Amino acid sequence: MGCSVCAMTEQKRLSPGDKAPAFTLPDSEGKSVSLSDYLGRSVVVYFYPAAGTPGCTKQACDFRDSIGDLATSGYDVVGISPDKPEKLAKFAEAEGLNFPLLSDVDRKVLAEWGAFGEKQNYGRTVMGVIRSTFLVDAEGKVAKAMYNVRATGHVAKLLRELPA
Repeated sequence: MGCSVCAMTEQKRLSPGDKAPAFTLPDSEGKSVSLSDYLGRSVVVYFYPAAGTPGCTKQACDFRDSIGDLATSGYDVVGISPDKPEKLAKFAEAEGLNFPLLSDVDRKVLAEWGAFGEKQNYGRTVMGVIRSTFLVDAEGKVAKAMYNVRATGHVAKLLRELPA
């Protein structure tokens, strides 16, 4: 068991109070969506490895099922992965997802948010998407940054921890 903290010291991480890195990415229908579209509202931005995989499907469905509670708390939801828009469209349709899924094929936005880099996978250090969730406030600042979150049970925990 290596030192996972040591391997990650060079990696960019966002912290509460940081300005959330701007992005404009295509959604599942090829329409551009920008973080600035959400100014004035709070938004949950979450990064996941791959549409249609078991963990990512569970996580997306948890967000889908909690969208009402999140909206009541004043939060919109945006999911971002390196999948192409066509794959995201199939995923959204298959699971009845009710929030935008954005495509970051070149992983540039993932890297800017610290959600791509070295991670542990079955005991090996690999490069990949780090499952991460961020709360961005109405002014576009990071209110909460969570890295290496679990696919299951994460949304329920997030709902419990939302700032009032």
